[in-house]
Amino acid sequence: MQRCLQLAALGAGTVAPNPMVGAILVHDDRIIGEGYHQQYGQAHAEVNCINSVPEQQQHLLEKSTMYVSLEPCAHFGKTPPCANLLIDKKIPRVVIACRDSYKEVAGRGIELLRNAGVEVTVGLLEKEAQELNRRFFKYHEVQRPYIILKWAQSSNSRIANADLSRVMISNDYSNRLVHRWRNEEAAIMVGSNTALHDDPSLTNRHWYGNDPVRILMDWSLKVPATHQLMADGGKTIIFNQLRNEEAGNKLFRYIEKDEPVIRQVLLQLYDLKIQSVLVEGGASLLQSFIDEGCWDEARVITNQQLVIHNGLHSPVLNDHSLVKTASYLSDDIYYYTHSVTHT
Repeated sequence: MQRCLQLAALGAGTVAPNPMVGAILVHDDRIIGEGYHQQYGQAHAEVNCINSVPEQQQHLLEKSTMYVSLEPCAHFGKTPPCANLLIDKKIPRVVIACRDSYKEVAGRGIELLRNAGVEVTVGLLEKEAQELNRRFFKYHEVQRPYIILKWAQSSNSRIANADLSRVMISNDYSNRLVHRWRNEEAAIMVGSNTALHDDPSLTNRHWYGNDPVRILMDWSLKVPATHQLMADGGKTIIFNQLRNEEAGNKLFRYIEKDEPVIRQVLLQLYDLKIQSVLVEGGASLLQSFIDEGCWDEARVITNQQLVIHNGLHSPVLNDHSLVKTASYLSDDIYYYTHSVTHT
């Protein structure tokens, strides 16, 4: 099952909104096939695993055990049900790490297999499997995207100069890592001040794979059409309090002034099938997520060699736990989780 989870993780950044899934086939304590879900809309892990078994060994399927990191699907979506495939191939035993909470599956795959006489075991490395697909489970169980807050700060906890002029805080190694993070999430979000003063493109140009959908919080639509988020042709969602329309690759979504803003945004992103969001700034936007309790992780890059005098204060986390630290030359990265998990 550990190998299944290793394989599943290879699908990060390419399979959402589907979950990451890995599968292996074992015959007489020997792996004869393995696969993972590689691309949204294409073959699932179980299919790739079975197809990886050499033709001369296909007859061993009827004597093998399949290990899979998530309950096989039992519905027709982009692909046929994997549970039916396992039954058709007469695989006698299936070991599953965790159940799928998606309403179209939610135990139906397990039930289908057992009704067909397949021996099914559930719960091997369950916590690890749930952690791997925490974005998927959060989206379906709480009905909002998984939220990761990210910011870079100086050693004295300043996020920018007082006049909001641009200052490079994190080093090249940390910047490359940030672009990897962007690839792993469905969308990336900034506020209007960040868009105006930094004019970011919010792509993962220093990594590989698909760029995230850009999200701009711009209540009065003050970011001009000449800025990169509006002009470079990439898909951008603009939350505002003036317009509600689609214009080419720009989607303007209206937000009510008198309702909790962040929760409105998250509800709309859920409806748009955005499974996870990396919130990159600025300080007031990040703090609004914290204050409303709508976050799951925070990743704080601290340049221990930089001091910003009279600068803009960094956001302040609450209800948080430090789970990991890492160092890249001048930068220390602190990884936090939100202690309150039901929001």
